[in-house]
Amino acid sequence: MTNQSPFGGRMGRQYPTLPKGETVATFETYPEAQAAVDTLAKAEFPVKELAIVGTDLTTVERITGKLTWGRAGGAGAISGAWFGTFLGLLFFIFSPTGTSVGILISAILLGAGFGMIFGLVSYSVNRRRRDFTSTMQVLATRYAIIAEPAHVTRARQVLGTTDAPAPPVASPSAPPVDTPAPHADSEAAAGDAESATSDAATGEAVDDEPRGLTYGEAQDAARRAARERRNAGD
Repeated sequence: MTNQSPFGGRMGRQYPTLPKGETVATFETYPEAQAAVDTLAKAEFPVKELAIVGTDLTTVERITGKLTWGRAGGAGAISGAWFGTFLGLLFFIFSPTGTSVGILISAILLGAGFGMIFGLVSYSVNRRRRDFTSTMQVLATRYAIIAEPAHVTRARQVLGTTDAPAPPVASPSAPPVDTPAPHADSEAAAGDAESATSDAATGEAVDDEPRGLTYGEAQDAARRAARERRNAGD
């Protein structure tokens, strides 16, 4: 994409891009990253190959105090006085006359008055929505120094940072598993077979033993015996 140049030609539009390279070191605050770049500059390092990149941007609003009628009017008067001073100096510089000092003082007073009025009006409009003063900041959680791959090693040597891989962590050895011997398994199987055979034989023997007569069967046998005796007597 191109832009029309004021001289009739076209010029390429340059969009901001992230720097490419490897991370030399990472810091939590910007002053630490700035101090690291200063250290590299003192070591005759080509600092034009470096870039400080802030990541995880956060907006911070710091409350400086409560906003009142007096503070609103005072802040407006100060800003108006500065504007009046600027206009008064312009008159004093471009038309230096005997009354220039009076014009300067009048401009300051008028600017302070209008500024105070503007500040009070603004506070009366916004006081129910915002009754405090604050400052806004955009901070990063981490600041990384990025360098070209050809200069990363030297930069780390100057800063004293190393990125040696951590030693591998030895995994705990598994406890030995006792495997039963083959002959033990065969002996156990033979013992189970013998036990099953003996149990079966015992069950058959119990089944072959004579079983006693019940009360009803005994009564029937006695009646048959009595009938046989009567028949034999007849």
